[in-house]
Amino acid sequence: MNNFIFYNPTRLLFGKGMINQLTQQIPADKRIMITFGGGSVKTNGVYEQVTQALEGRDYTEFWGIEANPDIDTLKKAIAIGKEKNIDFLLAVGGGSVIDGTKLISAGIPYEGDAWELVKKGSSQVTIPLGTVLTIPATGSEMNNGAVISRRETHEKYPFYADYPVFSILDPTVTFSLPDFQIACGLADTFVHVMEQYMTKSNESYLMDRWSESILRTLVQIAPLIKENKQDYHLMSEFMMSATMALNGFIAMGVSQDWATHMIGHELTALHGMTHGQTLAIVFPGTLRTLADKKRDKILQYGERIWGVTSGVPSARIALTIDKTEEFFKSLGLKTRLGEAGIGDDTIEEIARRFDERGAAFGEDGDVTGEVARRICRIANNISKTFNIRRKQMMKTVILTTFYNNVQAHMLQDLLRNEGIESMLQGELSAQVIASYIPGLGIQVLVFEKDYERAREILKTSFPEEVEG
Repeated sequence: MNNFIFYNPTRLLFGKGMINQLTQQIPADKRIMITFGGGSVKTNGVYEQVTQALEGRDYTEFWGIEANPDIDTLKKAIAIGKEKNIDFLLAVGGGSVIDGTKLISAGIPYEGDAWELVKKGSSQVTIPLGTVLTIPATGSEMNNGAVISRRETHEKYPFYADYPVFSILDPTVTFSLPDFQIACGLADTFVHVMEQYMTKSNESYLMDRWSESILRTLVQIAPLIKENKQDYHLMSEFMMSATMALNGFIAMGVSQDWATHMIGHELTALHGMTHGQTLAIVFPGTLRTLADKKRDKILQYGERIWGVTSGVPSARIALTIDKTEEFFKSLGLKTRLGEAGIGDDTIEEIARRFDERGAAFGEDGDVTGEVARRICRIANNISKTFNIRRKQMMKTVILTTFYNNVQAHMLQDLLRNEGIESMLQGELSAQVIASYIPGLGIQVLVFEKDYERAREILKTSFPEEVEG
């Protein structure tokens, strides 16, 4: 485990009805600015709860912080904050509102142009802020990071200020979220974890297992949320997973990557794409591009999250990445740049920006403009040679489906004794969510070239399966 300093002062208030605690969390003498996005908080009841809790207090409302908060909008809030001597901020919304409010907290006491702070990357002088989270995704409610855009120049940069003093998380406010927002939030949370997990092997057994617990939770709850997004238990798990994914806990003592996020930021800056959607497109491309470098970690991830436990390493890696992409697809998200109408011009611009800024992401700082270009091309399915090789390597067929993992492993052993490689698909899902979805099967896959021999072994050892 590497050296680290951990600090997180944010107080979490979690659960149904916790918005009524606002008056106890904000000192009575504070002049408050409440920041909002659009009008959804007025339809889901959050606005009424917040204003009731702060009845009689000195507060100003600021509306209109957009998705991917724009510097021009935030400057307007800063100007009002200066004029009214605001000394406490309350962000009510999702990650964009909270991110924007972090810059406002730094911009009010700052004498210059707030964009200077963004380009500088951080500010140590801020006024305190609290949050009422309405959209789980970014983890901004319990970290000091933000991402600020400048639409005029198609730029988007990370920015660091102070942590929220407190954050209120009431899962009931998520019940009315659109399906697409939930999908993007799940993808964002998943990739947040992967940016801290899919790096170097054996840095921390503890952090690996902690990260894996969040990933397994997301895999378990995602299909269930799709069926019922008004389930309090499920949305509680989602909300806390998003918070835990980026509050510094799983980052302790381990290397981090963030190449996928930085490429994703450029896609948002250039095309206005929703952040979570960009990650679903870019991350499989990152894994495929850096598969050799991340080999051991991908194998670990495939085994522990997707149940990919057998087959030659190259096949296991390819199957693991495919299953990751399938997960994003199951959320209803695109997984190719071409599906979003994005092609070569954008790819080249991203590479140019990386080079211009001397970008060096990845756990070893080796994701430069050229590597970003390769990631994007694979994300766009441009690399024909790669895809032909991959299809040849991964030309597998389903031999049979068991509903008993003992039988599945018995067949695997028999096949292995005959020199036939096989893979199990769905074993983890069958183990983890069988209590929710009975009858989940474990598919036994073999390479097409081995199918006839494998079927003879199946027929001899499990004749009922062939007859079925």
